[in-house]
Amino acid sequence: MPTPIIFDCDPGLDDAIALAMALHSPELDIKAVTTSAGNQTPEKTLHNALGLLTLMQRTDIPVAGGAHQPLMRKLMIADHVHGETGMGTTKLPTATIQPHPLNAVELMAKILRESDTPITLVVTGPMTNAALLLSQYSELKSKISRIVFMGGGIDGGNATPAAEFNIIVDPEAAEIVLQSGVPLVMAGLNMTHQALVMADEVEQIRAINNPVAKAVAEMLDFYLPLYLSGPRKLPGAAMHDPCVVAWLLKPELFTSAHYWVGVETQGKYTTGMTVADVYNLTGNTPNTEVLLNVDREGFVKLLMERVSHY
Repeated sequence: MPTPIIFDCDPGLDDAIALAMALHSPELDIKAVTTSAGNQTPEKTLHNALGLLTLMQRTDIPVAGGAHQPLMRKLMIADHVHGETGMGTTKLPTATIQPHPLNAVELMAKILRESDTPITLVVTGPMTNAALLLSQYSELKSKISRIVFMGGGIDGGNATPAAEFNIIVDPEAAEIVLQSGVPLVMAGLNMTHQALVMADEVEQIRAINNPVAKAVAEMLDFYLPLYLSGPRKLPGAAMHDPCVVAWLLKPELFTSAHYWVGVETQGKYTTGMTVADVYNLTGNTPNTEVLLNVDREGFVKLLMERVSHY
């Protein structure tokens, strides 16, 4: 039976590629796509989600816009990574669907309330919507089977020396989620920087020659140079958000360990840091399955295979 999921995202190039992997995967039953501010402004991330579902021929899935800003902070966006629209230079088709009349948190709550089975919440952007859901509808917590998220890391950040972007945008929200008691799976930078798509593999994706594969290749054309010339000088484009989908589809591609993880919300230098108690120094019970390694070639093969479904 397919895994029911709600996909909360901030598209975003790597969110778009994650959606491309997920939307035609028979193992996943996508109940809704919800959006938040993050990689771009809330208006642009919602617009992109509607266009992506139109491109990917899943206009049957409801799309709801969510939080316009973090719980307690001014919004920070990543236009230097994702471009003016959030989609690099990729032009999405005009959306043929409208946003759902409920906002993201209300739609999540409605779906959870009406579901007979627990639902997996996938979060590939800041955790504002998830934190609001847990705070405002705490009675529905038992309906969430787990939260699988891209964020944080256990070996440094990419927005600051300590913090990964999704977490530092709304560290208070991330801390609410991490201490919620809901089972958690974390795809952090320590692992996603291994999930690289190389230049020759971008051409292999382009050669799949369907509209979604072409769009994914175009997104990677924009994305790849940022990594090749970036501070880490990675040899390929890091597929942060697609790792979450890959784990849902083929967890055997990954290794993991269970740690207690918290989020620093008040540090002078470390705000937004995910603090993982790797050696159990606190004695706290582990709350998060932290993904550690990924089979890069297996991951890229899975990405190509899913993009060929269109």
